Amino acid sequence: MVILLILISMLLILFLLWCLLLMPRRNQPGWERLSGVRYAHRGLHNTVEGVPENSLAAFRKAVDCGFGAELDVHLMADGSLAAVHDSNLQRVCGKNLVIEDMTAEELQHYPLQGTGETIPLLQDVLDVFEGKKPLVIELKAERGNAAALTDSVMNLLKNWNGNYCIESFHPAVLLHLKKHYPQVLRGQLSQNFLRASEVGNLSWPVRVILTFLLTTFLTRPDFIAYNCLDRSCLSLRLMKRLYHVQEVGWTVRDRGSMEALERENVIPIFEGFIPD
Repeated sequence: MVILLILISMLLILFLLWCLLLMPRRNQPGWERLSGVRYAHRGLHNTVEGVPENSLAAFRKAVDCGFGAELDVHLMADGSLAAVHDSNLQRVCGKNLVIEDMTAEELQHYPLQGTGETIPLLQDVLDVFEGKKPLVIELKAERGNAAALTDSVMNLLKNWNGNYCIESFHPAVLLHLKKHYPQVLRGQLSQNFLRASEVGNLSWPVRVILTFLLTTFLTRPDFIAYNCLDRSCLSLRLMKRLYHVQEVGWTVRDRGSMEALERENVIPIFEGFIPD
């Protein structure tokens, strides 16, 4: 009986510690400007129609259809900010080049997915969305540049007339936002890294920490952007139950799934179809 009580007590302590590790920031103002919006993943792209992902054409189409957009941002060698998902341009431009080694001037020489579009700068995207629907801006930290990337993006956004939030897979980005830009809505991106096929060289402990959102007590995000196929994650469910954390679901690929998520107050980032 004593052993059983000790075990129960230990389990209770571990559960309480788990809850503390998952505590986000709460009640940060600004969600009223971001909620109720559907966000086109990397813009409203369609390669069949010659509108590649993260292109100005895709972002203009999102604006024309009344959607917000999600986009990815990298810091380039000359300090410019490129709106592109991959660090290596092989997939999107057919060239084995790394965006962090390039300059803004060089981008004009590499068309996106065989179209007349090229990789835009973040400033170009901001111009398209000036005074329009909000943006979900994902920061792609590479080579230990989380602080420099975050500072560059925030410097560009400080005079922008628009609504946005910042998200990243990299906890260092959120830590930098927390310390230097506490007014900005920040979100932790994640998924089930334990079974994800593209996890690079992440160690198993890191995969566990990221999957179960165990950096939350340090980064104190305002929202969790989780792969909608992995949203059964116990940590995510616990955060929603205990702290009512805002969930953002990516990437939603059909209308039925999007509507189901919206009924649960999940903000959708969609791709591959145009919602009604």
